[in-house]
Parts: sequence; structure tokens; C-alpha cells
Amino acid sequence: MNNMDMRTIVAMVLMFVVLRINGVEGGALQYNFYEKSCPQLEDIVRAGLQPIFLTDPTSPAALLRLMFHDCQVQGCDASILVDPVEADGLSEMTSAKNFGIRKRELISILKSMVEAACPEQVSCADILVLAAREAVARSGGPQIKVPLGRRDSSTAPSYELADTLIPPATTGVDDMLHIFARKGMTIEESVAIMGAHTLGVTHCLNIVNRLYKPEGGEGDQGLMEPRFEAFLRLNCPKGCLAASNASFVLNDPTALMFDNRYYMNAMGGRGVLRIDAEIVLDPRTAQIVEHFAADQDDFFHAFSTAFLKLSASGVLIGDQGVVRNKCNVID
Repeated sequence: MNNMDMRTIVAMVLMFVVLRINGVEGGALQYNFYEKSCPQLEDIVRAGLQPIFLTDPTSPAALLRLMFHDCQVQGCDASILVDPVEADGLSEMTSAKNFGIRKRELISILKSMVEAACPEQVSCADILVLAAREAVARSGGPQIKVPLGRRDSSTAPSYELADTLIPPATTGVDDMLHIFARKGMTIEESVAIMGAHTLGVTHCLNIVNRLYKPEGGEGDQGLMEPRFEAFLRLNCPKGCLAASNASFVLNDPTALMFDNRYYMNAMGGRGVLRIDAEIVLDPRTAQIVEHFAADQDDFFHAFSTAFLKLSASGVLIGDQGVVRNKCNVID
């Protein structure tokens, strides 16, 4: 038996454990969940995203982040897609932690396409996970097969809950490991899921405190290569429009490609966020970072199992939740 065969077997065993941990027994989350009710689902999602990815290559990063933020609050239930109610203007999306979240409307577009073929069968939560999966694959990352059967939330959590549960930009290694351990991830998988930072950008709002103290002087830099520090300060100067979506830096030089460059950058002192700097210094994570920087295949494998665990976190199944007719509205 070769190494790839063994990895496949391990991944299948881990996924079975994940499903049991989340109380998903009797086939609630299944790889063939829509085999009869909507067998063309994955093809519809893939075809719907193809022209979007071609015209806007930043979309994959936005969709992956959208899934991450949705799953962090009350599980992967598409609650982040619900628009604020006009009466109070408050919802999960109004949380300050969701600053910069984009492309929510893409899931509604995909939902409309799916509804045309399979009315009232497929949840927005499953479509969101499939879109994030496609975002990774289309950017050059691993092809991840995900089980389906999630249901949508029938209530939208408040912005206070999102503010509490979505990790801040100042998150360090201890908090990161704690957050992902609660989702059943090993330390290796926790380091691997951080590799999602290889895609997209970081807004200046999230790093000004790392670069500058409010009262002036040096900020909380951590491990930072001097020329990279100068680059960040040039792109995010003190007094810049940090609260603007237009004020950002690329996460790495290959920000449109899903690769292991994130780990190479971190080792070279070119990590953008605090966690990117600390992850190479902490004895629990340093060797894993070094390994992923040298072996992209192992990173892809660990990321895939971590993605499966995250996407199975706190899911609504069976008679729980609903299948919304529109992703942005609670029916």
C-alpha cells in the first residue's frame, strides 16, 4: 500500500469521526445526499461560478472567507447570508468582525440556478460550502469532496454573537489552537486551515495596531522582516483610510493562487497578521509551518481534512433548521 492510499484511508476515517462528533449519524451528512433530489447540484454550482471566477479572480478568496465566517458563529448554516431587517438594521452581517466580507450575492445567484433545476431541495448552507470548495480548487488548491445535507438557520444571530465568536485580527497561537480544537482539529490541521490566508488580501484596518501604537511609537510587530515592515507602513500609513475596503495589502505575492507560499512568507518574517508572525515562533506549530513550506502536497492533504471538519461544524441536520427559498431572507 503506497502513501497516497494510506492518506485516503486516514482521511475517510477522520471524516467518519467528524460526522459522529457532530451528531450526524444515520446518513444526515452524506456524499450522495442529493443523489435523487438534485443529482446535478455540483455541476450547477461549478458552472455558475466559472464565469464569475474568470471575470473577477478575487472571488475565490471572498467565497472562502465567507464560509469561514459563517461557520464560526453558530455553525455552517448560511446565517451570514441573511440581510439586516429594516426595522432594526441589525444582523450577523452588521458585526464589525465582518468588515470586508464580499460576494454574498453570489450564493443567492447560485441558489436561483439550483432552484430552477431542483425546487426547494438544496440548502443555502450546502451551496455556500460547495462554492468555497470550488474556490479552493479553482485557485489551484486541493479537490475536496464534501458531504452534504446541511440545513439553513431559521433565525439570524445578532451582531453581538458574531462579534464574540469571530476571531479578531489580534488572535495569537493559543487562541487559534483553542478555536480549532473545539471543531475537532489536530494541531497540524489547525496550522493547515490557517493556510487559507494564502488567498486574498488583508485590510489595513486589521494591521494598523500591529504597525502603530495608538499613542505613537512602535506597534506589536512580532517577527517582521524590516523591508516588509517598511512595505506595510508604506501601504498602510498612519492616518490612512483604514476603514475603507480599498485600503489593503496582498496576503502574499501569489494572492490569487492557493499554494503553500503563506508558510514560506511566515518563515521569512513576511506574515501580515499577528498569527502569521507567531505561528513560526511557537514550538507547537513551528515545525509544522516548516514542513508545509517544504511540502505542498502534505499541506493540501491536511487542509482538506481541516476543511471537512470546519464545514461539518455545528451543522443543522434532519428536521433541524429549514431550506430557505431565498438565501438572504428568513422565510
